[in-house]
Amino acid sequence: MENLNITETKSTPKVELNSITNKHYFIGESYPENTKDFYAPIMIWLKEYLSELPSDIEAEFNFEIIYFNSSSSKALMDIFYLIDDYVADEEKSLSINWLYIEENEAAEEYGEEFAEDMECVPFNLVIKEEDE
Repeated sequence: MENLNITETKSTPKVELNSITNKHYFIGESYPENTKDFYAPIMIWLKEYLSELPSDIEAEFNFEIIYFNSSSSKALMDIFYLIDDYVADEEKSLSINWLYIEENEAAEEYGEEFAEDMECVPFNLVIKEEDE
């Protein structure tokens, strides 16, 4: 399966989905003009990736989203629910890391809210050093 890499823009995050390392990254801001168009290929890739991922392989999803609008929040929740469902149904070893700078209380609160909605997947709040 080919990796999916999307270059960061002013209004969209950098996305690195790697089927070899099984480490995946969403970094930046997310307020695209058309959220559905931006996130559609990501959802397609994730569904295929998760369906093919052996249950003995661990995969990590890292989200360092500094700012996002309400439609991006829904898209992120769709991704989180997809991952959570695969953990529940397929017993896959997946985890989500929500990275934020300690001074960014809003990012921490958003992470806490997202984590509350997850039933099966470990959703980790990770404080990131500003210079990392």
